[in-house]
Amino acid sequence: MSMISDDVPSTRPYLIRALHEWCSDNGYTPYLAVAVDDAVQVPREFVKNHEIVLNVSFDATSHLSLGNEFIEFKARFGGVPREVVIPVDHVLAVYARENGQGMAFPAPAAQSPSSAPAAQGAPALQVVASEGAFKGDDPPPVPPSRPALKRVK
Repeated sequence: MSMISDDVPSTRPYLIRALHEWCSDNGYTPYLAVAVDDAVQVPREFVKNHEIVLNVSFDATSHLSLGNEFIEFKARFGGVPREVVIPVDHVLAVYARENGQGMAFPAPAAQSPSSAPAAQGAPALQVVASEGAFKGDDPPPVPPSRPALKRVK
């Protein structure tokens, strides 16, 4: 008999908030890797292979809300202010840009095969960040093709 019930709330939003806080408290830049489909509101021109990686630091966002159902914020992309809305179940990973420490999550179950990310394991990360975190014309640092995420036990 399984001890897990469909009525039990997901731990994902709590883990995302905890790792975001850990990054912020320790001077790291929190990033989210997100599976993109029609339920996700992000600038589509920055989406690659149905995924986007976002800088969700307080410096790069405004009105950041890490809710139980949605992550919402405003940020500038290429100088243009945009509103971002991400269903929590579409977050593939939350990690520190500087050292890759964080946590990966399973891809959303409701994705259709045509909108599913190419790799179902660790996401192939492409860095996209809002202007607030990077000054000048320097591109944001690119993490390794597979982030070095550590398991939290």
